[in-house]
Amino acid sequence: MTAPVAVADAAPRHAPSPVDSRPPAPSSPRRPAAGPGLRVVGAALSILAALLLGFVVDVGLVGDLRHARDRQVDYADFRSALANGVAPVGRSAGGGTAPAPGEPVALLEIPALHLREVVREGTTAGDLARGAGHRRDTTLPGQAGVSVIMGRQATYGGSFRLLGDLTEGDRFTVTTGQGKHTYKVIGPRRAGDPQPPALTAGRGRLTLTTADGTPFMPRGILRVDADLVSDAQPTPPAAVPPGALPEDEKPMAMQQTAWLPLVLWGQALVLAAAAVAWAHARWGRPHTWVVGVPLLGALGLAVADQAALLLPNLL
Repeated sequence: MTAPVAVADAAPRHAPSPVDSRPPAPSSPRRPAAGPGLRVVGAALSILAALLLGFVVDVGLVGDLRHARDRQVDYADFRSALANGVAPVGRSAGGGTAPAPGEPVALLEIPALHLREVVREGTTAGDLARGAGHRRDTTLPGQAGVSVIMGRQATYGGSFRLLGDLTEGDRFTVTTGQGKHTYKVIGPRRAGDPQPPALTAGRGRLTLTTADGTPFMPRGILRVDADLVSDAQPTPPAAVPPGALPEDEKPMAMQQTAWLPLVLWGQALVLAAAAVAWAHARWGRPHTWVVGVPLLGALGLAVADQAALLLPNLL
């Protein structure tokens, strides 16, 4: 009897499973760490972004809010000084208080422009950041002689941005420690225009001054002259003798004392930006943004605040 022939299995007993037959997935390449050059570029861009953001916010939104707050505070202080009879009117032999730099000296009200501004003593960029300023080498408003009040055209509330809308015959008032004084506009004046008629003895005139032209791109200085139509008050000597006014208080001047704070805040911003770039390489983006954005924003705002004082004081 013939023995049965064993039939070999067609498939191998230990065939690899479909999962085993797939090739291993390639590992994702690891991102190389940022080199020193890239970190420097990142720090520089962070500084530039913080500066630009801080400058726009400072002279725009924050500047307007600051001006509104300062106007309310100064108005309350000046009303209190008027009520107590201690508002400065200039030092003279008969008594009186000489205004200190930065002290409120007058309240300017121009109905045609819907303007009410407290006037402070001094015309540096810092003084005009709070509102209108009285030029210290001229008499106070309401007194005999020519008084000058300066104000900004665009930044920090732009209190004098509509000054060019005043026309001949418009009337406005200025209140000082000597009472309320009424002025009548002669007209606007720019470079090359004829000077107003000379004042007669015992009469007063007020010149309102700001930048002329497109905001942030001035082409000159705009002056609006107005004659005092109410009685002129006694006139003590000006706080600063004629010709002795510091350069940073003249029209379109920048505040030189802002350089040192600008350098110090700038150094702090550079160090902070370098620290943020280092943290980005160690912590990653989310954690760095949480810490870095408020820090760089605050320092950028501080730097921009000092940089704005280097702009012409009438902008």
